[in-house]
Amino acid sequence: MKPLRIVLDTNTLVSSLLFRREQWLWLREAWNSGMIVPVLCSATTLELLRVLSYPKFQLSASEQKSLLAEILPFCETAPNPGSDPGLPPCRDGHDQVFIDLTLATAAVHFVSGDRDLLDYPSHPGLSIIAPLSIRELVGFSA
Repeated sequence: MKPLRIVLDTNTLVSSLLFRREQWLWLREAWNSGMIVPVLCSATTLELLRVLSYPKFQLSASEQKSLLAEILPFCETAPNPGSDPGLPPCRDGHDQVFIDLTLATAAVHFVSGDRDLLDYPSHPGLSIIAPLSIRELVGFSA
């Protein structure tokens, strides 16, 4: 089976890196085994770094670096995407880069648990799905 190229929103990615519950273990297994290939750009990587440094996570620089080592080797990197002025804006402007990246790289899906993003208007070439849906697509039973 050809790996699914996907864009993961920051919350989904952080949850998969920080929470070792079964609810998220499958996602790390999916990228480790090559079932999915997360697509990142420098803007989304910087957002990930910013969130990992939140005081509520209490992660040292070394722990943050270790978490990045769990994902970055399995990712495809792309240039920062341009924004299509014809697209409806995201309610949260920080989310726009994920929509733009999904479209610019022709990623199969953008994976997000954010209701605002899941309700984003339909657009050709853009599939926004919840983490549970990608889990089913790659064959991990809930």
